[in-house]
Amino acid sequence: MTAAKRSLRKGYWLLNIIATEIKGDGMIPLTCKLYSTDAPDHKSENREILDTISMVSEAVKGRGIWVIDRGGDRKNLLVPLLEKGCRFLIRLVGNRHLIQGKNTILASDIAKNCSCPYRQSIVKIDGGKERVLHLDFGFSKVRFPGRDEPLSLLVVRGFGQEPMMLLTTEPLNRSHQVLWRLVQAYMRRWAIEESIRFIKQSYELEDVRVLGYRSLQNLMPLVLAATYFAAVVLDAQAKLKVMAGYVLKAAKRLFGIPDFHYYAIADGLTSIFQRCPGRISARTPLDNNRQLTLLDFSP
Repeated sequence: MTAAKRSLRKGYWLLNIIATEIKGDGMIPLTCKLYSTDAPDHKSENREILDTISMVSEAVKGRGIWVIDRGGDRKNLLVPLLEKGCRFLIRLVGNRHLIQGKNTILASDIAKNCSCPYRQSIVKIDGGKERVLHLDFGFSKVRFPGRDEPLSLLVVRGFGQEPMMLLTTEPLNRSHQVLWRLVQAYMRRWAIEESIRFIKQSYELEDVRVLGYRSLQNLMPLVLAATYFAAVVLDAQAKLKVMAGYVLKAAKRLFGIPDFHYYAIADGLTSIFQRCPGRISARTPLDNNRQLTLLDFSP
């Protein structure tokens, strides 16, 4: 028996927006969008991101801070976000120019000369082992070239050889509590990566068998609904705590429930649904040649 060969193929882009709280351990999936750069209505990646941010901002009435990783520091995203008045915390790669005082300086040079008088120690799990990191942080007031909005560059040393640079619209001052809150906000974004990994793995998004682009897009709201049910409804509502307990038990984990327990909930739901011997049947037979339209509103 020979193992099947695996190879990479061209796929689609996924755009996920997930809400969380700095000191919370839960998540609220807000949108899960699939798009193709070859689609006739596609304009650019920046436009996809900005349109989705606008949609979510309108729905949540402008609440919250947009936390974006490296890649979000491009001018075509930063300027529109500033124009919309969005609050954000974006990690810079270092080659972005900022204005400090009256001088235009590389962000990496500002970070190297930035005073970091505050310290906080954290424990990071690396390869299954605990490692204590001592983080030093501070900030410098800056502006974006061509813009008048006051910004701050939050600098954190201790994660690696180079300092981490976070550009934010949040008003900062020389307060350990204020600055550490923003550092925590960015670290929560790392937890979101696990949430996105959970969505892709638990619902096998990279192994779906529908063939059409519109069919793939139609699956995303269903995945979002299933994720919301597992992450919010089962995890939060008091009336369903007992049900969540049974679901977790059905996962049959041998070594307990991990901290990120959404995997266990997904496994438990799978176990429960697989016990049903019946199958879903429609009262009225469907035309096999006609794709059900969820996102296509054309007659």
